Amino acid sequence: MDFAESEELSFLRQELRRLLSSFGHSYYAERTRAGAKLDALWQKMAESGLLGVNVPAEYGGAGAGILELSVVCEELAASGCPLLMLILTGGICTTVLARHGSEAQKHAWLPRFVKGEAKMAFAITEPNAGSNSHRLETVARRRGEEYVLRGSKCFISGADETSAVLVVARMEPKDEQEKKSRLGLFIVPTDAGGLESRPISFEIAAPEKQFALFFEDVAVPLDARVGAEGDGWSALFAGLNPERITVAATANGLARYALAKAAAYAGERSVWGRPIGAHQGLAHPLAQCKVNVELARLMTTKAAWLFDRGLDAGEAANMAKLAAAEAALEALDQAIQTHGGNGLTSEYGLSDLWGIARLFRTAPVSREMILNFIAQHSLGLPRSY
Repeated sequence: MDFAESEELSFLRQELRRLLSSFGHSYYAERTRAGAKLDALWQKMAESGLLGVNVPAEYGGAGAGILELSVVCEELAASGCPLLMLILTGGICTTVLARHGSEAQKHAWLPRFVKGEAKMAFAITEPNAGSNSHRLETVARRRGEEYVLRGSKCFISGADETSAVLVVARMEPKDEQEKKSRLGLFIVPTDAGGLESRPISFEIAAPEKQFALFFEDVAVPLDARVGAEGDGWSALFAGLNPERITVAATANGLARYALAKAAAYAGERSVWGRPIGAHQGLAHPLAQCKVNVELARLMTTKAAWLFDRGLDAGEAANMAKLAAAEAALEALDQAIQTHGGNGLTSEYGLSDLWGIARLFRTAPVSREMILNFIAQHSLGLPRSY
């Protein structure tokens, strides 16, 4: 067992840090406050091949895996630029299409992801079901040579900057005897007739805005379906673990960013003739945060390693997401506390990241649902819901 990072991953981190040195949190914050997107950063990443690290080589990517993508997500956040769109387009949609998409779908979308020409959102959450896929109310009905979607989704990130949405819908039963819940995944263009998006006012400082989507008999061709008809479960689960892993990596990056800022400030800020970091009341909480972040990073690496080898990554991915989200929140809170009043100012670039760090405790799966999963599947305890 080797815990040393490979030369390839180390080189990837170096390239990312070199590229990101031209951007940083000030760029992220200024664009976000202006209601703008991070187009320059996204395009620079495309030019450097970073948007396609986990896209198969035959479609223009680097042919690497979720481990490499998690490094990209982590370094982005560690520079103060967490990108939800990379989790969605790169982590979920790329993986689903690469594993379950048709050749036509792969050729239509994956090269465009690599070049930064297209992004894709992901829509599963609903007002009355949350992310409980067994209770989805959005229905896809077969009508001749097309499917017709009707229903609604909520908390869909970045719907205003994507070319399409990967929609999870319940398949309409073929007959009265068919009781088993079948799912379908569909690529729906954001300009499709009958699709309406409405912005949700959100108290999170991020370039990706949140939307509610309404499907009023939205018709898509049969070839918009991803995977076999009614077998959307397989395609869906192909994307969920990468989502958790890349969220964990992003949270780890946020924690690293916060701790780096806190350590620098505590080492320089002098009160009563000595740096405030010399006081254990400040040093020990930061040290504990460092321990927790490194533990979360180890579990994130393990989860990505398992997933890339086709092994069961469910337990590790859930644990990584929970650990990283908690570590990021703790690190950011302690960094703000270390800075005193300065921690709440725009100049020091900490408090504006609180919302997205807090988001990761709730989404894409809540802390409570992860603990339910671990209790049931890891400990063998009775199901609680």
